[in-house]
Amino acid sequence: MGSDFPDQAQIVIIGGGVVGCSVAYHLAELGVSDVVLLERKSLTSGTTWHAAGLVGQLRATQNLTRLAQYTTNLYADLEKLTGQATGFRQNGSLSLATDEERFEELKRGASMASCFGLEVEVVSPKEALELYPIMSTKDLVGAVFLPRDGQTNPTDTTQALARGARDKGVRILEGVSVESFEKQGGRINSVMTSRGPIACETVVNCAGMWGRSLGLKAGVSVPLHAAEHFYVVTEPIPDLQKDLPVVREPSACNYYKEDAGKMMVGMFEPVAKPWGMDGIPEDFEFGTLPEDLEHIEEQLNSAIQRIPVLGETGIKIFFNGPESFTPDNRYWLGPSIEVPNFFLAAGFNSIGIQSAGGAGKVLAEWIVNGDPPMDLWDVDARRMMPFQVNREYLHDRTVEALGLLYAMHWPFRQPESARGVRTSVLHQRLTDLGACFGETAGWERANWFAPKGVEPVYEYSYGRQNWFDHSAREHHSVRENVGVFDMSSFGKYLVQGRDACHLLERVSANRMDVDPGRVIYTQWLNDDGGIEADLTVTRLSHEEYLVVTAAASQTRDLHWLKSSIRPGEHVFATDVTGAYSVLSVMGPRSREMLQTLTPAQLSSETFPFGTSQEIEMGYALVRATRISYVGELGWEIYVPSEFTLGVFDRLAEAGEEFQLQPAGLHALNSLRIEKAYRHWGHDIGPDDNPFHAGLGFAVDLDKPGGFRGRDALLRAVETPLRRRLVQFLLQDPTFMLYHEEPIWRDGVRIGRTTSGMYGHTLGGCVGLGYVECDEVIDRAFISEGNWEIEIAGERVSATASLSPMYDPRSERIKT
Repeated sequence: MGSDFPDQAQIVIIGGGVVGCSVAYHLAELGVSDVVLLERKSLTSGTTWHAAGLVGQLRATQNLTRLAQYTTNLYADLEKLTGQATGFRQNGSLSLATDEERFEELKRGASMASCFGLEVEVVSPKEALELYPIMSTKDLVGAVFLPRDGQTNPTDTTQALARGARDKGVRILEGVSVESFEKQGGRINSVMTSRGPIACETVVNCAGMWGRSLGLKAGVSVPLHAAEHFYVVTEPIPDLQKDLPVVREPSACNYYKEDAGKMMVGMFEPVAKPWGMDGIPEDFEFGTLPEDLEHIEEQLNSAIQRIPVLGETGIKIFFNGPESFTPDNRYWLGPSIEVPNFFLAAGFNSIGIQSAGGAGKVLAEWIVNGDPPMDLWDVDARRMMPFQVNREYLHDRTVEALGLLYAMHWPFRQPESARGVRTSVLHQRLTDLGACFGETAGWERANWFAPKGVEPVYEYSYGRQNWFDHSAREHHSVRENVGVFDMSSFGKYLVQGRDACHLLERVSANRMDVDPGRVIYTQWLNDDGGIEADLTVTRLSHEEYLVVTAAASQTRDLHWLKSSIRPGEHVFATDVTGAYSVLSVMGPRSREMLQTLTPAQLSSETFPFGTSQEIEMGYALVRATRISYVGELGWEIYVPSEFTLGVFDRLAEAGEEFQLQPAGLHALNSLRIEKAYRHWGHDIGPDDNPFHAGLGFAVDLDKPGGFRGRDALLRAVETPLRRRLVQFLLQDPTFMLYHEEPIWRDGVRIGRTTSGMYGHTLGGCVGLGYVECDEVIDRAFISEGNWEIEIAGERVSATASLSPMYDPRSERIKT
């Protein structure tokens, strides 16, 4: 080992692409210079060097857009900050629509962009031609122009980040591979490299398409897989404008970029070619893959039709290089689930250049401060499920994943690949009843039920989709009669031990020291009072609780809970998700029907709302919990998995007399939003406190011992509310709400929606959204305003309310 090779560092970053160098740069900006970055070959030699260098700002959500905006601003100043040229220029970007539905998608995106402060213009084909004179406008319906989008040289930008990091003391070592890790007490304490060990406190996996294999060396799951990515570069084109915007034509799966007097045409074809199934060759450096003109022939022909000069110009480079993709097309960021000091920044799905600045900044702050600086659930590594590291699953999902970047982002769109991973015990029963399944966290869940003679298949659109009337039937059955939902995908944990109550009291905003049999709705908060989890807790006995959360939060919430256990505490949190099925029986006749199946008395006197009992049902003992997420009388029935089919069959048999309706998750969503029930990850999250969200009723500020986040809430409760979650009902029932639509009051944009769904009882689309202003937001502020919600550039009148528009006093659930 050479004398210049370090034997220790506070932080070791593995991977010298644009992301790894960004993390190093931002750690140095925070004053952390005891950092070593290790690159197995040369900086940028994996994927970064052949990236297209597109720097777009508009992403699918507000927080991802904020990260992309930061990246753009950073790159604009990076040359000045480091002295290293980057090639960054802001020529804008132009997205083309060749049909009305794609144009609606673009216009909805433009409305969303305005919420985030992005400059955006919806333009006609004629205006698009003025911006991009070399294209044909044949079949063009319209376009959207973002003037501050840009492009950069990926290699030079990475070198600028590396120089900035080095200038502040970061050591960057090339030609050093990582062979293994040593651990002590479940944490990594040493990185074993080809040149010797480096003792460390924190490791950051920025290894790109090597991220999965590197993670496995540390005992950490990093679900990603490489795919072949194609582009071509033409011969020089005489008199080609240097300031042309980047053009994206998603319906053709293409992007077009002027590149030093030549044209680059890149493809995101719908059926991709996974690569590296047997591992990536050890000597892979600045590597390319074999050409496959046949694979991209359709996209190349479309490019020639759009830009005729391409048909008159020779192609200099047919490029094929690997990039890594994740199962849900969002990258992994933050601490790993398995090893607390092993952080991830990998799997960037072809948007690494435009994401690197923001991702590097927030990850550096997360490492240094111990908590993320903003809501990062969209990319939080704790959203992954353990099975997702499976190689066959990743291979099959990657076939679809690459093309999703330019596919239509339909509302309710479901993945088509790698399906059937997790199924409830009732899957075949629901299939026989006509279920159309969606996928969440690998679970196959019934989203809607097709009547006999109708195929249970989605037909997507931005308007009322083909399942609208079928889901309406399910909705009305629950409102007026009785329905049953399979909610087996709920995340479920048993919390046991003599300190179980102490743990849950400390992490929960509501009181947990209640009598056995009580069900408590609560939030788990961070130190700033933001909502980290939204769930129910049932006390089973003096030393045992059942925690129930959403399927998508299963891994994250258990990690939060386990991370909150203090040394020496006698408490155990066990995931029992698969051990119990859940039948949610809801509706005004639910009591009457369930009473025929059990000797237990289900009256409000003997079984009040917010309680849970073990009862007999069929031949089984089940746990019946009286609670509701639909705003009606009902029970959640927790059935041991091996008894589920028997209980369901008895339920179905009894249900014949009551016209019991199987109901799906779309109906659940329409029911809950009419009642203004919040959805974590959409309506509430780490940046929202319970008072903003209208959940103050679930907070007990006076409970003995306090709870995490209490101090922040004590400060917040003294502050007038100038940001609040409000319910809206569109006055025109033909418009559809989804999320991120601008909210207007008296002609001033004042907020954005967080979720939306058609309310079949209220007779129009219902949305939840935050409004924020300098005035105190009270009932008078709401009632005196003229409210509108902007949908694809058109403002639609809406009614606003702080109270639920359906059953505001919650009388129906407590009947």
